[in-house]
Amino acid sequence: MTLATIAMFWDGPPLGFIERLCVQSFVDAGHPVVMFSYGPVEGLPAGVEAAPATDILPNPKTMIRHARTGSPAPYSDKFRYHLLSRHDGIIWSDTDAYCLRPFEPHAGYFFGRENDAVVANGVLALPAASPTLKSLIAFCDDEYAIPVWMGHRHLAEIERRAAESDPMHVSEMPWGVWGPRALSHFLKEHDEFRHALPPHVLYPVSFGDRQLYFRKAAMTWGRVREDTVSIHFYGRRCRRRLELRHDGVPPQGSILAELAERHGVTA
Repeated sequence: MTLATIAMFWDGPPLGFIERLCVQSFVDAGHPVVMFSYGPVEGLPAGVEAAPATDILPNPKTMIRHARTGSPAPYSDKFRYHLLSRHDGIIWSDTDAYCLRPFEPHAGYFFGRENDAVVANGVLALPAASPTLKSLIAFCDDEYAIPVWMGHRHLAEIERRAAESDPMHVSEMPWGVWGPRALSHFLKEHDEFRHALPPHVLYPVSFGDRQLYFRKAAMTWGRVREDTVSIHFYGRRCRRRLELRHDGVPPQGSILAELAERHGVTA
């Protein structure tokens, strides 16, 4: 069986331990992996194809970073939507998603819920002709568009700024404004939310329980079921904890240490 190609995007420093572990997991599972970037990616595992991000979004000067964190997350969200619309059958993955078992889309769809109301976009496949993709691309083309899916407090501030002719740029908006909430909004609008997988398939450990990754591995494995295919390591937060509390080395006996040994990845 030929597995789907996994596509990723990287812009920044050399790939860290978590990124190298996750990318390697897809290679070892047999997936072809393509890493898009605007320059060389240091630390890219063997077997991964490097591809120019200009093939998807041609002008790196349009890079958008979240003002508070400096993360290119808004741009990465926009990038994945454009990529999926141009490459039918490809699967997007963030670099902090670990492949436990091969990913197998159904009718072109592959994504999972965080909870009953929200779909995460860390792993994402949609048919290239998906109306959700078309709506997301159109929305992200306007960097000052008002995201009606935001909570009342944030939305009120965004609308106030717009009414005062001082529209809020996406980089100033709350984290993830073009991410899971936008995706969930348009999936529901176009009746594609029904394709979402249960949380345990792609996100068996929630963001709030991410501390489990630094405890005994059995605590993480206890969340994994027979049909779980991925473990999401919430890169920015887990990287920070790994560096500040563990000197960059996964604690002995943790899931991170166990998987690093499995794939021959060093911290």
